[in-house]
Amino acid sequence: MTSAPQRPDGPTPAPRLIATDLDGTLLRDDKSVSLRTVAALAAAEEAGIEVFFVTGRPARWMDVVSDHVHGHGLAICANGAAVVDLHAGREFVQVRDLPRAAALSVVDALRAAAPGTSFAVELTTGINYEPAYPPFFKDSGANIASAEKLLGEDADGTAAPVLKLLAHHAELAPDEFLALARSAAGTYASITRSSPTSLLEVSGLGVSKASTLALCCAERGISPDEVVAFGDMPNDVEMLRWAGTSYAMGNAHPDVIAAASGRTTANNEDGVAAVIERILAERLAQRHEQQQA
Repeated sequence: MTSAPQRPDGPTPAPRLIATDLDGTLLRDDKSVSLRTVAALAAAEEAGIEVFFVTGRPARWMDVVSDHVHGHGLAICANGAAVVDLHAGREFVQVRDLPRAAALSVVDALRAAAPGTSFAVELTTGINYEPAYPPFFKDSGANIASAEKLLGEDADGTAAPVLKLLAHHAELAPDEFLALARSAAGTYASITRSSPTSLLEVSGLGVSKASTLALCCAERGISPDEVVAFGDMPNDVEMLRWAGTSYAMGNAHPDVIAAASGRTTANNEDGVAAVIERILAERLAQRHEQQQA
């Protein structure tokens, strides 16, 4: 944990976009958005800086921040598999799905490499899971069956797109499970994690927070150097490396600290807000100097 944000080396360009993870980053541990953070996000938007929430959460879990999306109203969900419009009732604007054949290949590889793995399938319409999978959030509409059956039910090509395959192991350590899965199945899909438990998140090959954020920025003519990003877990690593300026939270995973260009305080200490406040203060000071010149 750091006592104050640590500035990345070298000059920091004036950002045009702030990209922030939610759980463990923008949100406090009780899943709330502090009043300080709400004010900082609003001030950034008022100053002309776009804010993108970039999360592993599915669209249906975005109510916690829906009131704090200004301007464009868009959020990147499911680790880059979906762009949703929070102003339009979480409507899907873009979907980068996980092909079912690739998902089945991952299932086969993990059953062989890590016996005891259980699976869930995250669709644009909700989640389905195997009987042994621990449903962290109960979903009364979920179908319960083997992953092979859940992924094979698309004979006519009309089934809902797969956003993520989730893989859980009750015994392996989280980072051990991630390394094993990438070794065994990394040629079929992108594999990462954001949970403190041994829960892996599997997306289409090349799909990540970083790649979808890059697409959204390209549409707006925004370069990586004009982006400031925040994160705390392995699913944020690519995004933090891509952004011109990036901050690991004070509570971040070691891989995130290594990937980021700077550090800020922990999520419970409003680390994102602290950096935004400093960015806006510096911008105001620069304008004042220009007016005085």
